[in-house]
Amino acid sequence: MEEKISVVKNTKTMACYNCMTIMVLLFCAIIFQGCSTTPKKGDSDAEQVDPHEEVNRVSYNFTDSVDRKLFEPVVDVYSSYVPERAQRSIGNFYDNLSYPNVVLNAFLQGKVRQGLDDSLRFLVNSTIGFLGLFDMATHMGLEKHDEDFGQTLAVWGVDSGSYLFIPFLGPSNKRDVTGVPVSVVTNVLFYVGSAVGATIFAPLTILGAVDKRARLSGPMLIRDQAALDPYLFVREASIQQREYLIYDGNPPLDIYNEPFQDNPFETDAEQ
Repeated sequence: MEEKISVVKNTKTMACYNCMTIMVLLFCAIIFQGCSTTPKKGDSDAEQVDPHEEVNRVSYNFTDSVDRKLFEPVVDVYSSYVPERAQRSIGNFYDNLSYPNVVLNAFLQGKVRQGLDDSLRFLVNSTIGFLGLFDMATHMGLEKHDEDFGQTLAVWGVDSGSYLFIPFLGPSNKRDVTGVPVSVVTNVLFYVGSAVGATIFAPLTILGAVDKRARLSGPMLIRDQAALDPYLFVREASIQQREYLIYDGNPPLDIYNEPFQDNPFETDAEQ
């Protein structure tokens, strides 16, 4: 009897994860379908990069409202009562869970040496780092990198497309949004949930969301204090950050003279 109950529970859990994967893929498909408008040649640079600004602003305002009413109070308690060392370990833990995404995309971008180093980094922190709670790899000289599927597509020459603000996920574009399902299926937490069930998966997911929001408190404070138009501030900052990541921290100086350039790897000769 107990074995039958266990089988039923496992079946329900796997079905839940399959549904979640399908929902993510459908979400991306809807985004692409709803944002398939091609800008006209006479449009300004701002209209080309953000032709769906009206919808994006609604998404931004909705997300910001939920954040201020729901997440911000929780994060304030988290930051006030959880020691900084514990917060750092929690952050390391979640960074390590998502690090296979970095490993995969390093190899997809042809960075074989970096991919091997990142693989070793994940192995070290997952073992002697106690499941990533302690960043032992950095102390061993294994640098932390930030790669995702959106960057991989950029390296392959895929244009960024129009700017998107996705509710709860934040700034993105038509190219980078394809990295959402990739980041989900390469996160160890996705498979932990299928193994241990929702009882453990749900609290871990909530804690991860709180930790991520807590780490964004500094930039969001700067936004609130410095920005006349928070939406534009977030949009421009996110676009520049993406270019910085795509170029591995060394973007060409003239890229900021063309902030709405679709393909940063397209040279003047190719144009």
